Amino acid sequence: MSPLRSIVETSVSALLTLGSNHSHIVKLGTFGDTYTANNLLGGYLKCRNLLTALKLFDEIPQKDTVSWNSLIAGYVNYGDLESAWEVLIRMKRSGFCFDGYTFGSILKGIASNDCLFAGQQVHASIVKTGYEENVYSGSALLDMYAKCGGVMDAHKCFNCMPNRNSVSWNALISGYVETGDRMNSFQLFKSMHMEGVRLDDGTFSPILTLFDSPDFYELTMQVHCAIIKHGMESDSSVLNATISAYSKCGSIEDAKRVFDGGDDFRDIVSWNAMLAACLEHDERVLAFNLFSEMQISGFEPDIYTYTSLISSCFEEEIQNQGLSLHALVIKKGVEHSTPISNSLMAMFSEPSGNYMEYAIRIFQNMEFKDRVSWNSMLTGLSQHGFSENALKLFQIMQSGNIGMDYYAFSAVLRSCADLATLQLGQQIHTLTIRSGFESNEFVTSSLVVMYSKCGVIEDARRSFETSHKQNSVTWNSIMFAYAQDGQGHVALDLFSQMSERKVKVDHITFVAVLTACSHIGLVEKGYNFLKNMESDYGISPRMEHYACVVDLLGRATRLKEAKELVGSMPFQPNAMVWKTLLGGCRLCGDVELAMEVADFLLKSEPYEHCSYVLLCDLYGHLGKWDEVAVLKRCMKEKGVKKVPGWSWIEVQNKLHAFNADDHSHTQNHEIYQMLRRLTDDIADLEIFYDLDSVIMDGFTMLQDSDANGSNIDQ
Repeated sequence: MSPLRSIVETSVSALLTLGSNHSHIVKLGTFGDTYTANNLLGGYLKCRNLLTALKLFDEIPQKDTVSWNSLIAGYVNYGDLESAWEVLIRMKRSGFCFDGYTFGSILKGIASNDCLFAGQQVHASIVKTGYEENVYSGSALLDMYAKCGGVMDAHKCFNCMPNRNSVSWNALISGYVETGDRMNSFQLFKSMHMEGVRLDDGTFSPILTLFDSPDFYELTMQVHCAIIKHGMESDSSVLNATISAYSKCGSIEDAKRVFDGGDDFRDIVSWNAMLAACLEHDERVLAFNLFSEMQISGFEPDIYTYTSLISSCFEEEIQNQGLSLHALVIKKGVEHSTPISNSLMAMFSEPSGNYMEYAIRIFQNMEFKDRVSWNSMLTGLSQHGFSENALKLFQIMQSGNIGMDYYAFSAVLRSCADLATLQLGQQIHTLTIRSGFESNEFVTSSLVVMYSKCGVIEDARRSFETSHKQNSVTWNSIMFAYAQDGQGHVALDLFSQMSERKVKVDHITFVAVLTACSHIGLVEKGYNFLKNMESDYGISPRMEHYACVVDLLGRATRLKEAKELVGSMPFQPNAMVWKTLLGGCRLCGDVELAMEVADFLLKSEPYEHCSYVLLCDLYGHLGKWDEVAVLKRCMKEKGVKKVPGWSWIEVQNKLHAFNADDHSHTQNHEIYQMLRRLTDDIADLEIFYDLDSVIMDGFTMLQDSDANGSNIDQ
């Protein structure tokens, strides 16, 4: 029997028993007894039957403080603070005095709803009635301040309490933990232990969440020893927190030992915590084995289980497991859960883009889309070249009053960059200012990219200069902008400024630096950056860094060194590196090496059009047309098609897209008619005029118009 079914059946049974007792009491005529009526009232409230409880409350002839407190507590437990507050006011107006239980209940509701102002009003009433030293109301007041973000006020309440219990200590520790204040949290934990106050799950569980780096490994071990000493290792919440703490401190082995040792006390959270630990440490095989073991042990996966596993299947080589999980969630009937759909969309929007159509289908079939859903779809479309679709989706989001955040603005600005739609990009820039997101590092980075790709490097620099410049994200974008604009020296100067300001660099920073070196031919400097990355900056070279230096050597016609670098890489080169080397072969006209590289690429990626195109271009450049014909025939036999290039033009704030031999445009007839007319005009010019004289006449006209101050456009 499932736990939920057991609870429901128990509640139904209790309610039936309660109704029977109620009838019996009415029949005996003993309902007038306040104690009996209060017991009935408490029973109905525990069964969450508020309507019957409220009716019963109104019928109690002699209400006392317990009656009022029970109703207030009932509303608070039901999550209805407004009704609880109204009962509190009625209680006061009816002449009943508040006690520690009254204050404790209402403060619990205030803490859950983060209503600090209401809590301060209750605090004033507590002081006025002399209950500030009451342990129950004092602890509730302390807990309210801690949960409403007033941890300093909570500490003042704590200091004023003459008698403190474990609830008081735990509430204050939780408040400091919530703000990330390790020093005060650890100090209170130590003081609590020294004063002999009993440590329980409310003490250990919060404090363990602060151990989130290898620096705290020894502290985690010490607290774990205290847990065992106090006999709390069998508590499921403490067990789960210990698993997570060891994982975050870098010890998957200790996390697994704690998990295995808690065999009799594990709940679904324990399995999820261990799964998260495995995935955090890239132990995917262990994670999927645990997933199977979990179901064999009778634990049904929940939303967190599915989303954690699905989110780990981004890499192309493990996407079959992602497809299997997709099939499983459909089988279990949970595919329409919004968090699960969001995870599936993100997985299918992975870098290769092979499954983007699945992501689109999931998005279209979602019953309820939250902001994450819209942002995931927008980002996926933007990343995989569906920029027009991304802009249309952004318009739908705007018209549908879906709250925009920095994810949405970053994605749509990247699409504007891909399409070079400057006017639209400027409008969205204005919208980011109005929405207060202009200073966000990711939005700033996207603005820099958008302006640089639209050819307005000055505005890209302006966006960079107005940013906080506190981390590498915006610095990387502006360095890429200058590198791709042919101003590599400016990019390298920015890298020097970044180092002077002690901004932490990352692996993307060095891709930008090496790209800058490549575009201005600084071979030795780029090579030195690659060699000294790890020793000087603590960043191990990745595949993309080697690809940049291979490109750098290829552009400098140092093909032999490029080949040697590929052979000396500490890992197996991927297709990106080989394609870069093939590009170098094309530039240098090295057919022999090109054949060797192309042979490898055509075997490893037989249906990838880029390799065929590069090789055809090389053969065509050298006049080897027979070889070009052989390659084209091979492409035709395998069904490999060259992906056509697209062109965009923005006219009156409307985007028009074209590719070769395209007939899909709504003004297709007029466009081709104009092209034919222009072609005929050019042909006529070539027949009747010497082209050089036309050009010279053009220059003369320009000079004359400048001298006369006339408008050329006329």
